[in-house]
Amino acid sequence: MSKILVIYFSLTGNTKKVADAIFDALEGDKTIKTMDEAQNLDEYEPIFIGFPVHSHSVPFKTEEFIKRIPPGKKIALFSTHGSLTGSRLSREALEHASILASNSKILGTFSSRGKISLQAMEALSKSPEHKAWVEMAASAQTHPDENDLEDARSFAKWIMTLNLQS
Repeated sequence: MSKILVIYFSLTGNTKKVADAIFDALEGDKTIKTMDEAQNLDEYEPIFIGFPVHSHSVPFKTEEFIKRIPPGKKIALFSTHGSLTGSRLSREALEHASILASNSKILGTFSSRGKISLQAMEALSKSPEHKAWVEMAASAQTHPDENDLEDARSFAKWIMTLNLQS
């Protein structure tokens, strides 16, 4: 049986909280690392990859990481964002990450709301084109909450059942 890896990139701590919840739900030989710490991925499968959504997309650091995943690896993607879960804005980055990971076998995706830094909220509130998003993101200030983290744990368990089946 392969080792399980949870990798994350987090600036405000939201993605780290979700990564920790996923890691805690996993059983077996498992490791958690930041994206900067992850080097050799050969011994791991599945690999859970988490990132914050930046400007409705995947941060450059995460793009570069996903591009270097060995072909055929089983992965699961997760993200944190200020948008409403299930909205177009919350799905765009995971869709982009899935395209980047087209050489991998994607077992599933998960997203969770997360609080937005005050600096980002202030900067974006000055742009009229971001007004609606800033209003939506303001309601994410208490996330990820315990319900979000429980959903992340359930996601991890579900991915592991898919991993065993494939």
